[in-house]
Amino acid sequence: MKLTRYGLDVLVVVLLIACGLIVGGLIVEFPPIRWGLVVLGAFLTFFTLYFFRDPDRELPPNAEKHGVISPADGKVFLVHDIEDTEYHKGPAKLIAIFLSPLDVHVNRNPISGRIDYMVYHKGKFVPAFRDKSSEVNERMHIGIRGEHFRLMMKQIAGSVARRIVCPLKVGDSVRRGERFGMIKFGSRTDLILPPEMEVLVKPGDRVVGGETILSVLPESSHTD
Repeated sequence: MKLTRYGLDVLVVVLLIACGLIVGGLIVEFPPIRWGLVVLGAFLTFFTLYFFRDPDRELPPNAEKHGVISPADGKVFLVHDIEDTEYHKGPAKLIAIFLSPLDVHVNRNPISGRIDYMVYHKGKFVPAFRDKSSEVNERMHIGIRGEHFRLMMKQIAGSVARRIVCPLKVGDSVRRGERFGMIKFGSRTDLILPPEMEVLVKPGDRVVGGETILSVLPESSHTD
């Protein structure tokens, strides 16, 4: 199982704690405590390795240059029109994806282009499935200018997550489907799209980061 490099710091700490629990359990003579510590240590080890897994993904064959690929694994829970006063400065479309602790948490670039906007917001840690979490929680806003349109991603921490990992910076070139960071232990990833984009998913749909096409630019909007 391949593990993400974005979680090595947490992985090492948790595995050390888990090993300590297992070793401690093995030297305790009282069986309920002994096996309780061993089972807890084994569970922490398994869950941590599972959470920081980083499977390879291949873009779908129909992921043409006008398509927006899902930046995260999870369940779509919001799709609607909004007024974006930050990046698009006008009407836009929102697609919000909720990631449970069991989902792969590595984020991927939804389009190819150049980073032209980045803002980090400190905030609270209300449950990520609440609509207001996109405005009050800790989050990173990332604008990507592609060849035909631009969009903004939001990495939003949830009630359990306490760290957003995003090594990108303004001016970086990115490629559709490539890894760019993660949010640790339950989170939400939003896409803010131009109003002319055609959305292909609906609330309740399961999506796969780097594979599922969320939206396309209609033929009438192509400039080439």
